[in-house]
Amino acid sequence: MSTAPRIDIDVGAFWHDPYPALARMRREAPIAFVPQLGSTLLCSRDDIFVSEKQIDVFSSHQPEGLMNRLMGHNLMRKDGEAHLTERQTIFPAVSPKTVKAHWTAQFQAHAKRIIDALEPAGACDFVPDFALPFSAECLKSITGLTNMRFEDMNAWSQGMIDGIANYVGDAAVEARCHAATSGIDAAIDDMAPVLRKKPDQSLLGVMLASSMPMDSIRANIKLSISGGQNEPRDAIAGTVWALLTQPDQLAMLKDGAVPWIQAFEEYARWISPIGMSPRRIAKPWTIRDVEFEREERVFLMFGSANRDEKHFERPDQFDISRDTSKSIAFGAGPHFCAGAWASRAMVADVALPAVFARLKNLRLVDGEAVRIGGWAFRGLLNLPVAWDVAK
Repeated sequence: MSTAPRIDIDVGAFWHDPYPALARMRREAPIAFVPQLGSTLLCSRDDIFVSEKQIDVFSSHQPEGLMNRLMGHNLMRKDGEAHLTERQTIFPAVSPKTVKAHWTAQFQAHAKRIIDALEPAGACDFVPDFALPFSAECLKSITGLTNMRFEDMNAWSQGMIDGIANYVGDAAVEARCHAATSGIDAAIDDMAPVLRKKPDQSLLGVMLASSMPMDSIRANIKLSISGGQNEPRDAIAGTVWALLTQPDQLAMLKDGAVPWIQAFEEYARWISPIGMSPRRIAKPWTIRDVEFEREERVFLMFGSANRDEKHFERPDQFDISRDTSKSIAFGAGPHFCAGAWASRAMVADVALPAVFARLKNLRLVDGEAVRIGGWAFRGLLNLPVAWDVAK
């Protein structure tokens, strides 16, 4: 165990709102051991920015980690050449060029179809009725698993996310994760012969066309689903919610004074959909008088880094005019999110402008509170909205 100061948390309160506890850690002990999580937390933006690049110390290779055990050994849990090789293999499917030339048109078609069905209703819960199916349909296209229902994509993603954040060892959570990975394996088995016969630009298509072993293909498809469904879903719903509570900022976007990408980047800073990434200490190390031993588990707290007062003025406020260049919502090292360009296109280029253009006078519904939860992964649980329907 590290020599970091011990700070206790209320796990339930931390799930509902981790930011007060994280602010306390940044003030009192930016490197803190939290016994309730069984880990040492790095909460300072500067510490994380430097440490994430030191893969010889802060290793992503975690043979006994929850992700490896539950989802297989994917590129996110590999370092150095092993990581780079698999990352280069999938890059043609998610490169900025491919996103712009191939995926964005499909994202637009998904958004139009879903909004067409929603528009006459005049009201919905935006999370399950738009953000969830839109994110899932886009992810079906990117992964190549077009044989899945969007409901399954979402449920299986949530099952895996809950599983790899199950640090308290809940058996029911682990069972749901196993059910999710089994469902994904079946979907891969169904689509693999189709894509071997007729390769495409999807993740499954490009990996099957490479020399990547099937176990690695399965693990990386599961990774893309666990990281590619909930996070864009939560960013879309969360940014819409933030803008509906800040009409002046929304007006700036509609007028073109600020680009939509800035709203997305600021939301990802303000409420990071991926709030934490775990690492294994690979060799004895010291940071600012805190000593670490080999095989310790460390959490890089991106959600805390993105509210670090040293880099962000009024960090607890959502402000689309802010300079977000110091944000590390997508990571800061060699494990920078490979799906970042696809996420930006989904949210900023397609979803946000389409929703606010098509759903006239979009507004929050009075009388039902918006709920938000999570710390390792954080997002809205509901978003009741209404709009004007043409007569």
